[in-house]
Amino acid sequence: MNFTVAVVDEGLLDLTRFKTPEPWNTFYAREALGVKSWDMYEDVLGAFSGKMAALLKVGGDGELMGKKGGNKANRFKPMVKYFGPYSLDVGGTKSIDFKMPNYVGSVRTMVIAGDKGAYGSAEKATPVKEALMVVATLPRVLSPGEKVKLPVTVFAMDKKIKNVSVEVKPNSKFKLSGDAKKSLSFSAEGEKTIAFDFDVAEQLGKGKVQIIAKSGSESATYEIELDVRAPNPRTVDVISKVLEGGESWNSNYTLPGISGTNEAVLEVSSIPPINLDQRLKYLIKYPHGCIEQTTSSVFPQLFLDRLTKLNDETKNKIKNNIQSGIDRLKSFQTNDGGFAYWPGQGQSNNWGSSYAGHFLLEAKELGYMVPASMLKNWTKYQKNQSSNWTRNSQYGYNRGDFLQAYRLYTLALAGDADLPSMNRLKEDVKLSDEAKWRLAAAYQLAGQEEVASSMVQNASRDVEEYQELSYSYGSRDRDLAMILEALVQMDRKSDAQDVLKKISGSLSNNKRWMSTQTTAYCLMAVGKFVGENSVGKSIKYSYQVGGDGKKNATTDLPIDQTDISVKKKTNSINLTNSGDNVLFVRIITSGIPMAGNETDAENDLVLSVVYKDLDGNTVDPINLEQGTDFKAEVTVKNPGYRGNYKEMALTQIFPSGWEIRNMRLNGDNSSPHFKSVPTYQDIRDDRVMTYFDLRAGNTKTFVVLLNATYEGKYYLPAVNCEAMYDNTISGRKKGQWVTVVKP
Repeated sequence: MNFTVAVVDEGLLDLTRFKTPEPWNTFYAREALGVKSWDMYEDVLGAFSGKMAALLKVGGDGELMGKKGGNKANRFKPMVKYFGPYSLDVGGTKSIDFKMPNYVGSVRTMVIAGDKGAYGSAEKATPVKEALMVVATLPRVLSPGEKVKLPVTVFAMDKKIKNVSVEVKPNSKFKLSGDAKKSLSFSAEGEKTIAFDFDVAEQLGKGKVQIIAKSGSESATYEIELDVRAPNPRTVDVISKVLEGGESWNSNYTLPGISGTNEAVLEVSSIPPINLDQRLKYLIKYPHGCIEQTTSSVFPQLFLDRLTKLNDETKNKIKNNIQSGIDRLKSFQTNDGGFAYWPGQGQSNNWGSSYAGHFLLEAKELGYMVPASMLKNWTKYQKNQSSNWTRNSQYGYNRGDFLQAYRLYTLALAGDADLPSMNRLKEDVKLSDEAKWRLAAAYQLAGQEEVASSMVQNASRDVEEYQELSYSYGSRDRDLAMILEALVQMDRKSDAQDVLKKISGSLSNNKRWMSTQTTAYCLMAVGKFVGENSVGKSIKYSYQVGGDGKKNATTDLPIDQTDISVKKKTNSINLTNSGDNVLFVRIITSGIPMAGNETDAENDLVLSVVYKDLDGNTVDPINLEQGTDFKAEVTVKNPGYRGNYKEMALTQIFPSGWEIRNMRLNGDNSSPHFKSVPTYQDIRDDRVMTYFDLRAGNTKTFVVLLNATYEGKYYLPAVNCEAMYDNTISGRKKGQWVTVVKP
């Protein structure tokens, strides 16, 4: 027979109720008729060329590859060994020797065998133990400045184990505040626990602690990996200067935040700046993940390989990010072919469906693999919605025409224009100017240039200020970007340049907040304009940072970005404009500050937080006994001044020493502790993000069950609630230091 052997941690197998495979049942099962399809998009010459190629050259691609120190910590190292395949003659035997990793528990050994259509399997569970074993545990994450006790459990599994020395060796992310070596004595077989005190250093990255236990000739080791993260948002500072031809500039820049979290980028452009570095990073790092935000975060990444010279490793990283975004969108698609606002919801979101479909079409055009069935079902949904649309059927009288126009635009972009619906909408006497521009772009794509031109002959190229909380997630800048996109498609360069100035003015304004929808669409529209038109002049400059050597830079693209030194907290830079044209220079620095500088705030939103035991009695979170079960209750009230609130996001990040009790894992969704039901909730290692709508004058209370698990001193970050599409609606409760003490 031929056979393979797998030795796997039984706990790991229990997570999915994995059973030892029985090949015969699988190979001889009845099989339905199947059709397989594949494509060769990635192998087509020129698949990755596009309109964005002439936009700019940027640096900072290290953002895509993770910070120094590698990827995130691997907190769960699985005990998995696989051997084979081997062959055995009739009556033969074979022994397989291997070294068991540092592991305490039970493993299942699974043998799968076959020969000429006959198959079999066998399994055996085996406990793993040695005379001396050691296990330790820490929280899932830690933050700089925290204090934590590391409990170490030593198992003496043989009578000869009497005296044991235990030593801990942390890396630079931890500082021992006590002895690094301690002793234990055993009079019989059993287990004992001792603790070591650590301070978390003011550094971010991957923390490691190695534990070594020795008793005579016996020894055991155990290693813990975890992420040291800062729960605070990143702060950004910008220094800007306009340089005439031949002019020089000297400046100092100071890096904000904790050492190791700093970034500094030199941005030089021959056109008014669009704040590209900050706006792109805002999209990539945005913490929430609805259909709109998921799409917005990957839309700019479609064009990153057009914007900078990337090595092969980074190109593959970007391609994987985009393909992962496409794959994630599958979880949003509903039975009718549209896309829901949150994964798993059954009702399609109209604007989100058009926006996600728009991204998928652009991705497919640029050579990415988009499932044909995904687009086919989406197209069917779009056509069905466009055919059945009436002005009063969706989102009120004034915005429904804009949504319909965008839907028709995406169908035209897909090469499947719904001309009857387009003509019907065109004849609407109350069609808004924003809808006219979007519909004109659809006619342009459908090859009816004269109709497109006549539609917007008297349409305004400006939009009044507004901020939409839901529906189309729109704003003045987002709508201007859509107008710019239409003007580019219609080849109206002069008019497009006027709109571009308004958009670039908003993008470059550090104090102007933009939603994910607005940011993504503005960057995309500016990119398409620059890609279709020769704007700006060549850039030629030289610069020197601190004591580093002088460097020269030149490009024919309108924007150039370069990562500059973050070796010291304060640095100096000298820059000279070597060309004849005006250059716009910006130094963009950022970093994550230490915890403890938040303040309370309420902007058209009332927010309160209270902690209670499971009987409903109020408890003080500042000092809790280890093992205490309790709950955090957050109450959010809409005062009613500004009508109903849509797409609210409540973010709660908890101290490292507290653990979230996820009732969904226990099937306890109906717990009496729960009060208001959210639209969607995202529960992670150290945080819970809750999403909901809130009618004028109404109140909602959300409950998270917690456990004070690890002894030590930790930081409880601020609780934040905001309207995701309007930053003027928000509330915040400042953070505080808390302790978990031994009972």
